[in-house]
Amino acid sequence: MITLEINQRQYQLDLKGHETLLEVLRDHLGMKGTKTACEESECGTCTVAVDGKATLSCIALAANCEGMKINTIEGLANGEELHPLQQAFLDYGAVQCGFCIPGMIMSCKALLDKNPEPSQEEIEYALDGNLCRCAGYLKIFEAIRHAGKVIKAQCEQASLLDRRN
Repeated sequence: MITLEINQRQYQLDLKGHETLLEVLRDHLGMKGTKTACEESECGTCTVAVDGKATLSCIALAANCEGMKINTIEGLANGEELHPLQQAFLDYGAVQCGFCIPGMIMSCKALLDKNPEPSQEEIEYALDGNLCRCAGYLKIFEAIRHAGKVIKAQCEQASLLDRRN
């Protein structure tokens, strides 16, 4: 038995020990937002955040993630309110077929959590392992830059509120 913290919720799981995090998310917990594609760490569709770092869940053993904070695409929205990245992808038309988008968003979230104003080079580096077969990268880059501005403004506003209290 292991306990995994996924999207701020604890899950007790009886695993064999060889299951990947991707298998646990999709097959054991029914979290289908994390996509299965190559299963060889080549495409990035399975990207989740583990302790804030973009992680390919197809090659991460679930048992090795015990004691870490795992975040998936399902955990980004706050009820009906989308995360700024999700909203920006919609607003900027960065979603085409949509298959790669959860992995792209999770890779970008890890980047923007550390640096809400990344350079083009930093964005490209963060997305280096994420493939988009629809080739919508320009709109994706625009969405990421916009989301970074929104996130930075939200952080600044929260900081001002903290100072007032």
